[in-house]
Amino acid sequence: MLLHIIARGRIGRGPEAELVERYLKRVSWPTRISELPESGGKPPADAENSVTVLLDEKGEQLGSVAFARKLEGWRDAGKREARFLLGGADGFDEEARAGADLLLAFGRATWPHLLARAMLAEQLWRATSILANHPYHREG
Repeated sequence: MLLHIIARGRIGRGPEAELVERYLKRVSWPTRISELPESGGKPPADAENSVTVLLDEKGEQLGSVAFARKLEGWRDAGKREARFLLGGADGFDEEARAGADLLLAFGRATWPHLLARAMLAEQLWRATSILANHPYHREG
């Protein structure tokens, strides 16, 4: 299953971009990043048999194991792509939220876009590591 990050704004070259790249290089599943302009521009068309996850402050706060189990369930159900959308400064409207398969929050705090992207990349690495029984994640 392809793990596809679709983000508003360009990350450029800097420590945040290096962090995202570092984690995504470690993920054994196929990954892709698509960047959209701050305003306008449409996300790439949905892949057939995909799921859409919006990173949204109103979303569920899943622990790492629960997040890994979501990915595992989608993969085992034959989903071809999991699309992770990071919105712009104003987030997502109600229509976008209603159309998502999952709203995911990294806590109740509002995170800068570049940090949220890095946190997502790390959680994708952690989740795929959990599913591969890699010792990276430690419970307790």
